[in-house]
Amino acid sequence: MSEILTAAVAALNDKMGGAGFDGSAKFKIEGEGAIIIDGSGAHVSDDDADVTLSASAETFQAILEGEENPTAAFMTGKLTVDGDMGMAMKLAGVLS
Repeated sequence: MSEILTAAVAALNDKMGGAGFDGSAKFKIEGEGAIIIDGSGAHVSDDDADVTLSASAETFQAILEGEENPTAAFMTGKLTVDGDMGMAMKLAGVLS
């Protein structure tokens, strides 16, 4: 597992405060792999999910650090969303 994925899983679990997510979302990080967020928290996996969000490692890190707004990243094409848009909005609320 890459250092970027390991750090991202830890950061996502910290942001969620140990709580799970009601549904499932996958972050595909270009050139690194994928992370699933579900009822058990964040973990490295490429399983199917309700929604898939794809971005570069730089964009994903900026979103996690609060330097990039997920909605703005989506509107400018830095973040793509495939699947349940309502679930993506719910996830944005959990991570902000």
